[in-house]
Amino acid sequence: MVLRSEPTARQMRLGVELRRLREAAELTAVEAAALLGTGRVQISHIESGLTGVSEQRLRRLASHYACTDEEFIDALVAMAADRTRGWWEEYRGLLPTSFLDLSELEHHARFQRHVAILYVPGLLQTEDYARAVFSSRLPELTRDEIELRIRHRMARQVNTIPYEVLLHEAALRIRVSDRAASEAQLARLLELSEVDHITLRVIPFDVDDFTKASSTMTYVGGSLPKLDTVVRDAPHGSVLIDSEAQLNTYRTSFRRVEAASLEPEPSREFIHKLTKEL
Repeated sequence: MVLRSEPTARQMRLGVELRRLREAAELTAVEAAALLGTGRVQISHIESGLTGVSEQRLRRLASHYACTDEEFIDALVAMAADRTRGWWEEYRGLLPTSFLDLSELEHHARFQRHVAILYVPGLLQTEDYARAVFSSRLPELTRDEIELRIRHRMARQVNTIPYEVLLHEAALRIRVSDRAASEAQLARLLELSEVDHITLRVIPFDVDDFTKASSTMTYVGGSLPKLDTVVRDAPHGSVLIDSEAQLNTYRTSFRRVEAASLEPEPSREFIHKLTKEL
């Protein structure tokens, strides 16, 4: 079987989950391979996402690993059988892999939650706002690279899964470009706050003793809670977090930030007031 040169985040996540099941069963890769009548290298390739696994083999592995969670096994089978070549594939080789990984995550997600501190999230940005953000990157991007990123970002905004955003006042006030771009971005936020699948809440500066929103977080809901993913920005791309302990930490963090934010209607009023101050 030909090995994948660049496994997607979804393919690698399937391998990670199979490795976790094997390790929970306290089996080595050699022992798991013997149960399938194959070699250790094949198990290694499956667990690293370099090669796929059939439904029959996946279910045999789950049985050998004593996994009795049928819903979880079915979800893994669905991941293994997925042959989706989404719209983002046209950007492969043109954009960093992290851009494609995020698009793939969003395509398969049940919902998405976002805590934003300094910038309006990409799914809510206007083209001018996005252009200003990408233009500020170091090392500097060429004009073509910037426009390519903008086109990809606008394509992501077509997604209509439930999307809850906790947006700090700092992100509303910081001008990434000029006054006109800021006015347009605030107007866009007011418009999107009325969209059925979007819930927008503002975190004002005057919240007392607030240290819970120190960094941006994107929480992407998988087909099951244990298949959720947290996306964190890093200097050289995005980091995907998927361990159950860390997911629980971020779930708690989001709930705490949410509790400190304004309800949707007061949030709209807050943004509307800011537009008058520009």
